[in-house]
Amino acid sequence: MARTVEPTKSHANEAPHNAGMFSQKRSRIVWALLIGSMTTVTALLMALDTNTRHRLDGRALPALVATTGSTSLEAIFNTRKPVQPGQWRAIVIDCSGSPYGTPETIDAQHRATGRRGLGSDFVIGNGNGMGAGEIHVGSRWLEQQAGAHTAGPQGEWYNRHAIGIMLVGDGTRQRYNSVQLSRLLDLVAALAREYKIPSDKIVLHSDVAPVEGPGRFFPAAAFREQVDSWND
Repeated sequence: MARTVEPTKSHANEAPHNAGMFSQKRSRIVWALLIGSMTTVTALLMALDTNTRHRLDGRALPALVATTGSTSLEAIFNTRKPVQPGQWRAIVIDCSGSPYGTPETIDAQHRATGRRGLGSDFVIGNGNGMGAGEIHVGSRWLEQQAGAHTAGPQGEWYNRHAIGIMLVGDGTRQRYNSVQLSRLLDLVAALAREYKIPSDKIVLHSDVAPVEGPGRFFPAAAFREQVDSWND
């Protein structure tokens, strides 16, 4: 009669470890395939968008720098006023709601709705108005002021304690630019690492308020899988 072999302790411990490695590898593959399958004209858009413009009272990280790695993001931590310990506890991601956008146009839109200028801390361009992957660092962030980026019953808390990131685009009608999404992931990773923000506090606007942004075309599942893998 064949004997049933009980798994050894080492085999029992190895299975969760291998499962974790597989999950992390899978998340990287899913995100990489998503980025690779999207817009192929990004490089051309970046090359054509060479105009410089006044960035309100903020700071711009050029689109071409977006491909050189995370070191270019170190400038975001050079704020005009010091960051208070424990101030930033979450990140909220939203979209501008229009296929074209610049800090100036978004600032005007927000003022028209009663806000004191650009409500988000960061804006990431899609190649239409701003360079693909270009990051605008808003004056609210530089001055360490409360944001005006989150609606709903929890809006007050998120505006005071969450970093608002806006993607130029209308995610309810069209897909996002591939470099834009890659740059978003870099920015979120840098902020989460610097301020020790847990993955469950990295949310979409629609997760915490009755809104659509960043829209059904935002790759929420792949993004969440990638963010969660940072905790593995």
